[in-house]
Amino acid sequence: MPAEQRIAVVTGANRGIGFEICRQLAARGVRVVLTSRSAAKGRAAVKALRDQGVEVDYHLLDVTSPVSIRALAAHVAERYGRLDVLVNNAGVMLDPRGSRVLDAKPKTFRDTLEANLLGPLQLVQALVPLMKKHSYGRIVNLSSGQGQLSDMGAGTPAYRVSKTALNALTRTLAAELDGTGILVNSMCPGWVRTGMGGPSAPRTVEQGAETAVWLATLPDDGPNGGFFRDRKPIPW
Repeated sequence: MPAEQRIAVVTGANRGIGFEICRQLAARGVRVVLTSRSAAKGRAAVKALRDQGVEVDYHLLDVTSPVSIRALAAHVAERYGRLDVLVNNAGVMLDPRGSRVLDAKPKTFRDTLEANLLGPLQLVQALVPLMKKHSYGRIVNLSSGQGQLSDMGAGTPAYRVSKTALNALTRTLAAELDGTGILVNSMCPGWVRTGMGGPSAPRTVEQGAETAVWLATLPDDGPNGGFFRDRKPIPW
């Protein structure tokens, strides 16, 4: 492996936007570690990409498990000796249809925050030290317009709160890492035709992944601590 080849980890990547992010990054010469909670589904995704002529690696990852996160970090350190890109794509929407704050179960909030906030938090804690070794890194957090305080509305309260919190994590981490060569940004893919978005969504996975790939491959003078959709800044 050439020393200059970038190494990327993409979470929740066995389907949908994460799968497409892996495909686009690998097509740009990045060595991608596709991760998923299900080994069978993850390896099937790797085979599907290889059948398209796109080579990626695989590692099991449950973002709600500290043990699993530590195992991934140890694997990346041992096998590649570096990490350049982390795309926190894995996430859940557990709110029942029609859910409102006043009837929402606290467990829904806990489980949603476990995956959508604490997962990315523990991943950056485990993996940023590998980025610091080479004074280079790109962290991309897959957020949502539903987490925008500027346009906050009713419905899916646990999901909304989790994405607002993820945006706060983005801003805080970006400020802490300012000047280190590591850029941290959030992005909204829009309403995409995936298992979560459903068949009526207007956007393709290619469109949903494009801004994440752009942020994952930013030049050194690229933005830090921003929130983007279609490569353009959007309000928090």
